[in-house]
Amino acid sequence: MTFDLLVHNTSEVLTLRGSPAQPAELALSPIARGAVGVRDGQIAFLGPEADLPPDASGPETVRLDARGGFVGPALVDPHTHLVFAGERAEEFERRNQGASYLELARAGGGIMSTVRATRAASEDELVAFARPRLARLLRQGVLWAEVKSGYGLNLEDELKMLRAVRRLSSEQPVRLVPTLLCAHAVPEEQKHAREQYVSLCLEEIIPRAAAEGLARFCDAFVEEGAFSPGEARRILLAARSAGMVPRIHADQLSDQGGAALASELGAASADHLEHVSEAGIAALSRTGVTAVLCPTSTLFLKARPYAPGRRLREAGVNVALCTNLNPGSAMSESVPLAMGLGCLENGLTAAEAFWAFTRGAALALGLGEAGRLELGGPADLVAFGCASHRHLPYHLAVDHARAVVRRGQVVAEQDVDCTSAGA
Repeated sequence: MTFDLLVHNTSEVLTLRGSPAQPAELALSPIARGAVGVRDGQIAFLGPEADLPPDASGPETVRLDARGGFVGPALVDPHTHLVFAGERAEEFERRNQGASYLELARAGGGIMSTVRATRAASEDELVAFARPRLARLLRQGVLWAEVKSGYGLNLEDELKMLRAVRRLSSEQPVRLVPTLLCAHAVPEEQKHAREQYVSLCLEEIIPRAAAEGLARFCDAFVEEGAFSPGEARRILLAARSAGMVPRIHADQLSDQGGAALASELGAASADHLEHVSEAGIAALSRTGVTAVLCPTSTLFLKARPYAPGRRLREAGVNVALCTNLNPGSAMSESVPLAMGLGCLENGLTAAEAFWAFTRGAALALGLGEAGRLELGGPADLVAFGCASHRHLPYHLAVDHARAVVRRGQVVAEQDVDCTSAGA
């Protein structure tokens, strides 16, 4: 069998064919000195290079030499806010001078600052602003990314954001998973009429987003100064009835019972979890809700503690990692930084961190074929310029993706040569 694309000369191929219940080292399911053969965008060979058929490579075959680096499935970023306008560098500086996240929000900054800028931007401008952010994710090996609304906070601008997400997903290689986050904050014009805004979400924003098929998920920020568990429950139940799957920003700044609410509602994920309780962890484990950790935000906000990744793993919870790219609490597209912090501060192993940005993240988004490599599956993969996944979190915040392949086509390449252990 002659392949369209042959990926060879690897240290190993990580297939991620295991389950979250297994130790991560086993779940990565490595093939030592493996090779990947691709025909018509699908994986037609996956095994040791020594077992390749004699006719694997022909005149038309594209040969991707991994140069002794490892190969794994394309990465999945399960939590971003990458569609927005404006920036908050001044707020970042004020926080470094001692202002807290909540103090800045109460002074008119925070989410509302981005809401004002995003409302003022056109859909075309939002698309243009987001393109370079997506390009940075792509270069690191990300081929799937969840993207939230939440900076519109009215019918017109929430839909505008989601339409921008839909356009972006169709025009470049990173496929986007849209999430409605109208329950991000109560807008300034309704800060003394919270129930009016909740009713707007229930009666207008959710039905319109559902009718246009603009969102797969609906998220809610359960926190002091954002939404109470009771308000979030009403919004997420309405969204679930409209066909969207619940997700929750849970227990980020304080324990508000967000993890328990995510479990009660059968949410796809509970995200953040810096202040999750033992009861919350037990609930996530019992109901199979994925924990999506956002360590870059904890660093960026100069907050403590970090989410208890080690404890979540020990409890049997599927753990994912994300960039949480957003202008206020994580202005960074760096997957390697989030992966390194996942090990240094959340207590994950290198194998658990790699699982968390591949199969673990795909499970959080309900992406059946993403985050793993298997015969007959899509040839979405990354050739890394280092010999082991252990090097990724260790070489902190450095991008090692040499080539990114989507459906058998190389969609991003860069000159990375870090094959030696000390590179």
